[in-house]
Amino acid sequence: MAGNTRNGVAMRETPENDRPRERLYQVGAEALRDGELLAILFRTGSQEENAVELADSVLRHFNDLRRLSQASLNELQQVKGIGKVKAIEIKAALELGKRMASYKRPVLQRIHKVEDAVAIASAQIRLYETESFLCLHLNTKNDVLRVEEISRGGMDWVGIQPRDVFRQALREGAYAIILAHNHPSGDPEPSSADISITRKLVEAADMLGLRLLDHIVIGDGRHVSMKERGLM
Repeated sequence: MAGNTRNGVAMRETPENDRPRERLYQVGAEALRDGELLAILFRTGSQEENAVELADSVLRHFNDLRRLSQASLNELQQVKGIGKVKAIEIKAALELGKRMASYKRPVLQRIHKVEDAVAIASAQIRLYETESFLCLHLNTKNDVLRVEEISRGGMDWVGIQPRDVFRQALREGAYAIILAHNHPSGDPEPSSADISITRKLVEAADMLGLRLLDHIVIGDGRHVSMKERGLM
């Protein structure tokens, strides 16, 4: 039956009980046929076929998904009802599938000692002319999940609040964190403000179930670990 129109041409609608979007929502993507998944990309069919029928026609033309994935844009457009837009949609979706199939989890940097954290933080903030405050998010193996810049301020203390430090770490499910900030003067000796805010953050982390492993102050070729100094 005729349904929506495109450029004045009526498009055949998929019967209500055979609409792949609704089926995916109800039973999950794994339960859908290849043709149904492909039809979801199309959204509409052609004048002669609804979206599911058109998708099935494409699969029959190329015999299987492997050959479909190898088809060029021009070859895809040789199938009746497949124009430039639908051909691009097919190529994009199948390329994502290829990349997912070959995806390898990136090797995460692991913190074994203070110097490992210093190297990661220093690469980002050592030469800043203003103070920058970083938070390294770690998993249970002390792998660095993310390095987040919490704040960048003036020549003095940047005024960090606990909610600024922990918000993203909690969202990402981090197990522990390491804090680091630089002293543009080049002298890494912790100030009284550094020590005070660190102790507040330790208390806040404990309440939230996070482990604050260290707070490192980075200067010009030198650093101070507050953990090693017994300041936290």
